[in-house]
Amino acid sequence: MRDIESGSKSSLIKRQIINYYIYNGCSTIPDLSKELNLSVPTVTKFINEMHKDGDIMDYGKLETAGGRHPHLYGLNADSGYFIGVDICRFSVNIGVINFKGDMVVSKFDIPYSFENTEESFEHLIEIVKGFIEQLTLDKSKILNINFNISGRVNPDSGYSYTIFNFEDRSLADILAERIGYKVSIDNDTRGMAHGELIQGCVKNEKNILFINIGWGLGMGIIIDGKPYKGKSGFSGELGHIHFCDNQIICHCGKKGCMETEASGIALHRILLERIQSGETSILSIKQKNNEEITLSDIVEAIRKEDVLCIDILEEMGQKLGRQIAALINLFNPEMVIIGGMLSLTGDYITQPIKSSVRKYSLNLVNKDTTIVTSKLQDKAGIIGACMLARSKMFEN
Repeated sequence: MRDIESGSKSSLIKRQIINYYIYNGCSTIPDLSKELNLSVPTVTKFINEMHKDGDIMDYGKLETAGGRHPHLYGLNADSGYFIGVDICRFSVNIGVINFKGDMVVSKFDIPYSFENTEESFEHLIEIVKGFIEQLTLDKSKILNINFNISGRVNPDSGYSYTIFNFEDRSLADILAERIGYKVSIDNDTRGMAHGELIQGCVKNEKNILFINIGWGLGMGIIIDGKPYKGKSGFSGELGHIHFCDNQIICHCGKKGCMETEASGIALHRILLERIQSGETSILSIKQKNNEEITLSDIVEAIRKEDVLCIDILEEMGQKLGRQIAALINLFNPEMVIIGGMLSLTGDYITQPIKSSVRKYSLNLVNKDTTIVTSKLQDKAGIIGACMLARSKMFEN
């Protein structure tokens, strides 16, 4: 593994081999040599070295119709571990995958208040260090920890410009120093999109848009099978496209952002306004008693067919569908994945989106696009964070 982390030509080829296995699973040496445009003897030499070092495993002979049976090679599950930290508004999810990408340990809904304060930052470090201390696996084999963070994040430099930007040093360097392991960071929605790409509803599609409808509104972009970051990692800020003149100030400081009309924030605000104006919901009693109404409460009310919540959500879906129609016209993607907390409402959000897309996008273009609900659902963030922790180790 140490040789793979060096900058030599040999290490670059080994990274290419690992990347191939990450995205394609096991394969034979002839298939691998064809993909990497290297000779079979050259690839055989590297595979033998990596097998000896414990990074690659021989999974036996591939059964074929006739002739010689080539050996299948793939990643050795026990050669390393990767930790993903998915930071949500009111909780933290943490998971550990092995080298093959199998989840071996996970912990969901650890209570946490995500605020841009030093106290919140210290609490996050305590949570992660406490999780690692309780692990029974070989901690020396933890190769990278990736944090999914909302807002403007540059994954290449390791800087977060929206949250925890307290020092001149990069957030990734500070976290690595405090926790004691190699650390990378990325935008939370891009992490979710990566999770769907590797283990979710993506099959052979290469051009994908992932729409994250959670407390906020974001987009992950996959182009030619790879996450698209933009120049500084700031791509996908769908929630901050100017949408209307509603005069509502977004948390970004501007007015009329898409997020103020189609997001968990918007759904929560509109619901409270309409209850206060006299409309009825099964959540009215909580509002009357001054109890907090969470996004989870609203999702559960929708599942119970609460008419007011469904009405607001459908109107939001229509608005969001107009923007997705524009994105389909621009990107011509094979797949649009609806993810995030509000995707848990299923058809209640996807049907108005699809209806609006058919109305506002070009017919010839939208025929190329399948609109689906996230397969990983509320696990997309943690799975994506873990997968990014692994893939970032072997980027060329």
